[in-house]
Amino acid sequence: IYIERDDFMEEPPKKYFRMFPGNEVRLMNAYFVTCNSFVKDENGKVTEIHCTYDPASRGGNSPDGRKVKGTIQWVSAEKNVKAEIRLYENIVDEEKGVYNEDGSLNLLKDCYVEENLADAKAYDSFQFVRQGFFCVDAKDSTPEHLVFNRIVSLKSSFKLPSNN
Repeated sequence: IYIERDDFMEEPPKKYFRMFPGNEVRLMNAYFVTCNSFVKDENGKVTEIHCTYDPASRGGNSPDGRKVKGTIQWVSAEKNVKAEIRLYENIVDEEKGVYNEDGSLNLLKDCYVEENLADAKAYDSFQFVRQGFFCVDAKDSTPEHLVFNRIVSLKSSFKLPSNN
């Protein structure tokens, strides 16, 4: 399976309830999994996470009543569709209600989305878990090269601690 890079940290801060070594999380609509180890490439980038799963937790609940604090989205490594994701940031300053000239675009070219999005057409919109609402790009998206633009971001309650 594939998960978002932000859903794993080697050494997480307090109140990080996603995946890290030794922690158990819920895969959305699937199982409880525990991270046992991970593999990095020559540049120190995590490329694999090795986990065990609890087969009794199918559907995301455990019959023994234990709770997990983190639930993460996942995509099948075998049944997915490659997509380009465009994350537009700070186009409008929310506090001032004005156009923000420092707005930026973060382009993610090698993403994988659920296979049922393969038939998405221009202007179709979807919510990507914890990321926001996205719309199929009317100009650049094709059936062979899907492009999704974030149209509304979601506010996250988790903020990385500053190094100050």
